[in-house]
Amino acid sequence: MRKWAPAAWQPGSPPAGIGPAVGAMVELLGEDDFGARLLERLHPTLPAASWSVYQVGPGCAPRLYLSASLGIPDTTRACWNAYLSGPVREDRSLRFDDGPGRRTQLCHITAREVPNEHRARVYEAHGMAERVSIVQHGEDDALFAVNFYRHAHQCALSDAQIGDFEQLAPALLALARKQVALRGPAPQPQRSPEALRQRLLQLNDELTLRELDVCTRLLRGMTQDGIAADLALSLPTVKTYRNRAFARLGIHFRNELFALVLEREAG
Repeated sequence: MRKWAPAAWQPGSPPAGIGPAVGAMVELLGEDDFGARLLERLHPTLPAASWSVYQVGPGCAPRLYLSASLGIPDTTRACWNAYLSGPVREDRSLRFDDGPGRRTQLCHITAREVPNEHRARVYEAHGMAERVSIVQHGEDDALFAVNFYRHAHQCALSDAQIGDFEQLAPALLALARKQVALRGPAPQPQRSPEALRQRLLQLNDELTLRELDVCTRLLRGMTQDGIAADLALSLPTVKTYRNRAFARLGIHFRNELFALVLEREAG
C-alpha cells in the first residue's frame, strides 16, 4: 500500500493531456448519470470498472454519496453495505499516518494488501483487485473519499496510469464535491424507527427505552443537538444515554453503530 500527497497544479494550466479530460467531465456536473458517464470519460486515462464517493469517520455517520460501474453489473451499493458490515472498523488504508497537517492524500492498494475480512467481504466478493483513492480530511475526523476500483478482469494499473490519476486528483476531488453539492447524497434505504429498535434489541435486549430512542435517531442521521431538541432532553443527558447504549453494544463511535446494525441486517 502506498500513500502520498497529490501533485499540485493550477486548474488554469493543467499538465498536457489532462485539460481535455477535465473539460469533458465538467460538462457532466449535475446530471443524473454523472457517475457512470464520468467513468466512461475517464476510462482512456484511468480504466476503472467502478467508483464510489463516500464519507466515513468515528465522529460522523457513514454516507455513500455517489457510485457507479462501467461494463459490469453495478454492485457498488452491495459493496458499500459489505464494507460497513465489519471491514470499516479495521480499515486503516484511508487514515492519515503523518499527523494532522496534511488535509488531502492519495492511496494505492491492491487486494492482496487488504486485511483478510476486508478482502473476502468487499474485494473478492465483488471482483475487485485494486483501488486508487483521493482522501480529504474534514471536521469531526470525517474522511471524504473518492475511490476508483480496477476489477479482476482488467489489467493491473500501470505506473503511467497512476501518475495520470495523481495529476487528475485535484480536479476529480473538486468534481465529486461539486456533484454532491448539486445533487445531494445517493438515496439511502429507508428503515422505520420500529425496525431499527428491533434490530438494536436483537443486538442487546437490555437497552433501555431512552437508549433506544437516542440510538434510533443517531441511525436516522440526527445530530445530538437535534436529538436533544426532539426528545426534550439536555445535550449532556443525550450523551449519557448514548454512552450507556454504546457500552452495552461494545462500541465507541457512531460509525460502529451503523456497522453493527447493517451486519445484523445482512446476517
